[in-house]
Amino acid sequence: MSHPDLFFVSILRALVEVALLSLLGQAAVGLLAGTRRASNPVYRLFEVVTRPVVHLVRWLTPKVVLDRHLPFVAFFLSFWLWIVLAYVKRLLCELHGLAAC
Repeated sequence: MSHPDLFFVSILRALVEVALLSLLGQAAVGLLAGTRRASNPVYRLFEVVTRPVVHLVRWLTPKVVLDRHLPFVAFFLSFWLWIVLAYVKRLLCELHGLAAC
């Protein structure tokens, strides 16, 4: 028996994990590269991956939040979304009577 709701939540959770890890990687490379991070190809790759999340957070947050703080806000919102999705996945597993989920 297929459970599309459980599959959808799992896909969403995986996408949030990719965003979280990319934001962490971008922060680590940014710290290591310093002021030359804009020319670092690895940093720019992380920037491409995290751009949709940062733009979504820009749209969600008020203009009072500075642009330089958006990656931090994106990380914390993504982290809490990841926690909520884990809880929803657990509830769905219990609802469908699945022991190993």
